Amino acid sequence: MRTEYDFSKGKRGAVIPQKGKTRISIFIDDFVLDQFRARAEKAGTGYQTMMNEALRKYLSETDQPVTEKLLRQVLRQEMPEYLRSLTTATTRTRAKSGARR
Repeated sequence: MRTEYDFSKGKRGAVIPQKGKTRISIFIDDFVLDQFRARAEKAGTGYQTMMNEALRKYLSETDQPVTEKLLRQVLRQEMPEYLRSLTTATTRTRAKSGARR
């Protein structure tokens, strides 16, 4: 063992950097953090790993392209209400026009 070590060229931080991961500092609601910690303990995994998996899942589900099937589904849900609102607006306009005559 040496009596003196030279750390002048040393770098701060983790000894072995992890590829593909970045250390950040964020604020998370206490409730959310407690829930992840409790669930992670039950599952026998780390809560940060579980949070990362949840975020990955969310991103993979919400970043889907608009397919013909999805577009048809949205149109089936939205068009009846839209057409009802047009019919109601047209009926109101006709009623106002008829009242003015």
